[in-house]
Amino acid sequence: MDHFTHIYTSRASEYHQMIAFEDVDGNLPRLLMDRLDIHEKKILDLGTGTGRLSILLSGRVERIVGLDLHRGMLIENAKLRRESEQSWPLVQADMRKIPFQPEAFDLTIAGWAIGHLRGWFEADWQNQIRQVLLEMRRVTRAGGPLVIIETLGTGSLEPVPPSPQLAEYYRWLEVDWGFSRDTIPTDYLFPSVEESIARTEFFFGPALANTIAANRWRRLPEWTGVWIRRQ
Repeated sequence: MDHFTHIYTSRASEYHQMIAFEDVDGNLPRLLMDRLDIHEKKILDLGTGTGRLSILLSGRVERIVGLDLHRGMLIENAKLRRESEQSWPLVQADMRKIPFQPEAFDLTIAGWAIGHLRGWFEADWQNQIRQVLLEMRRVTRAGGPLVIIETLGTGSLEPVPPSPQLAEYYRWLEVDWGFSRDTIPTDYLFPSVEESIARTEFFFGPALANTIAANRWRRLPEWTGVWIRRQ
């Protein structure tokens, strides 16, 4: 089983405990509010995971729907939804075949999700991702933005795609599909260096753990790209 699939299937709680320390300065919601008119809008949250974006946005929008392929993530999402005393529908489905009618949403956002297809379908990644983009376009009303959020590196002092494959995918979004990118820091801040390692090693691996230890990083640098295309 793929490393990330295993985490999303079996270690969703640990994953959410890690990302709870992410974006300590609140740069992501600030950018989304600045770039997008989300108030009183219907939003589809693709690859919703444990509900990171739904928690951030639900109080500001008319309706948000979370969709994810992995049941383990949706179970954790439902738990956190109850704890936050908020409410949004959850759907288990493949984002390449979104089970909604055309123009059902004012805005569709995919956070840290589509990029996995670049690795999972090495020989056919453009076709696989194209299916997602076409589905995003189909279910979003005319004039509504499509938003993609992906990593530009964790443990890096400068924003750099973590692999040549992701760099190629990001260029394709910009050149072939006309997405424009904003780059923001989304640093983690942990209570201690030891917790920084303990919370992240299962996801990012021993190389990053060694870098954290060598630099004594409680504050773990991270960069995130936000790509937006208006219909």
